Parts: sequence; C-alpha cells; structure tokens
Amino acid sequence: MAKLTKKAVSEQIEKYQGNIAAVARAFGKSRQWIYEYCKEKYPELWLDVIQARETMKDNAESQLYKNILSGKETSLIFYLKTQAKDRGYVERQEIAGPDGTPIVLKVSGVKIDNV
Repeated sequence: MAKLTKKAVSEQIEKYQGNIAAVARAFGKSRQWIYEYCKEKYPELWLDVIQARETMKDNAESQLYKNILSGKETSLIFYLKTQAKDRGYVERQEIAGPDGTPIVLKVSGVKIDNV
C-alpha cells in the first residue's frame, strides 16, 4: 500500500488515468475519502484528475480514429452515428425548432413548452 502524501496521490492519479476507485485501492481508502482529499484538502489534485481524464479521452479518440482508418466497421458506425447526424446517420429522428431550439406549441392560445 502506497504512503499517503499529496505527491503520491498525484502520481497514482496519473498512473490510473484519473480512475478514483483505483487510486483509492492503492491507498486502502474509499473513493469518497479520495474525492474529499482531492476536492477539499488539495483542490489542485482535482485538477490532476480532470487532466488525466481528458488525456484518457484524447487517447480513446486517437484509437477510434486509427480503427476508422483501418476500416473497423464498428468504429466507423459509431463515429457516423455520433458525429455525422447532420448527414442522416441516425437511428431515430430528433425533432427540434429552428437551429435546434425547443419546439413551442400554442393550443387555443395556451403556450406549451418543451414538447
């Protein structure tokens, strides 16, 4: 079990890419304890968590792009469904007002929002 210091927590955050449960296990603490330690006692550690998670997202995106370029069908489908809706790659139609605003209906002079 790692010794609990600010530096050690920062190192574990990086090692586990911001996975708080894994960091907590490394110190024999609960996730809640680590959250409080990072957010309340050393807020700069919470910035480390955020940065580590953003880096992990970047890594996942890079791998997704590699999969797409190598023709992996599941990755292609996922990308088109999430990033090419404007080109018709959707399984359901999303209906909205002009420029994606909510639809507002008026029935007998009564305004009905968020339909």
